Amino acid sequence: MTSTIETRPSLVQRLRGLSAEAVGFALIGASGVVVNFGLFWILNNAVGLASLRSNIAATVVAIATNYLGYRYWLYRDRDAASRKREITLFLLFSGIGMLIETGTLGFTQYVLGLDTSFERLGGKFLGLAIATVFRFVSYRTWVFKAMPELEDPAVVQEAELLLAAEERPALAN
Repeated sequence: MTSTIETRPSLVQRLRGLSAEAVGFALIGASGVVVNFGLFWILNNAVGLASLRSNIAATVVAIATNYLGYRYWLYRDRDAASRKREITLFLLFSGIGMLIETGTLGFTQYVLGLDTSFERLGGKFLGLAIATVFRFVSYRTWVFKAMPELEDPAVVQEAELLLAAEERPALAN
């Protein structure tokens, strides 16, 4: 009987993978931030929509653009067997992130009295930073789940041979 040694990625390898994922998340997130802040600024200052309503509208549009980037670029290799579940969880966690962002903006504007255009942008930025950390952890943990990795190809091959051997007597009958 052949002994197999379990090979797992080292901590350094896992951190490299996480940092590459964080960079991809940041790139997609940066495009969402541009959409989010640009639309917020237009709706709040050019259109005259209230800041919290502007924030919600801008965040919803950014959520849609970010989903496309996450699903079809960053997490394209992740399990997509259940898109309904994925989209539901993505919208749930994105909605919680939007509440975090909007709540922070509302707090800075209405409780702290920071109500100039630039102060509202600062409150929005702070809320977005907090919500981004929440979204990163939520998306990678629950929404875009990693496919299970095969620990050792030799073990997989041995299991396939055993399954094939069990099927042969049934075929003979």
